[in-house]
Amino acid sequence: MDIPKDRFYTKSHEWALPEGDTVLVGITDYAQDALGDVVYVELPEVGRRVEKGEAVAVVESVKTASDIYAPVAGEVVEVNAALEKSPELINQDPYGEGWIFRLRPVDMGDLDELLDAEGYGEALASEA
Repeated sequence: MDIPKDRFYTKSHEWALPEGDTVLVGITDYAQDALGDVVYVELPEVGRRVEKGEAVAVVESVKTASDIYAPVAGEVVEVNAALEKSPELINQDPYGEGWIFRLRPVDMGDLDELLDAEGYGEALASEA
């Protein structure tokens, strides 16, 4: 299971990659694999203010639909519009072209409350 070391993780399987004063958000390789083939993504509105842990987007697969939660509080400043036509990007490249939305956090220090790659790997191992 691929767990890049350059980002933070939630126990609900989102990743958060700091880029300047924003944070790119997507779901992990584990999450996309568990969902199966992604067929639809409901993206948040740009400008929406969200709280940490708030459901922000929905990913639907052939198996189920799953809420995607904000890893930190902030404002949605960009969404990955490519997912509207090609939701399978989440399966093909969950840590790259399959990103879902970009937040401008209220406090970048909130990222420190998330898991690092090692911690996320341990959390996955404890779920097994």
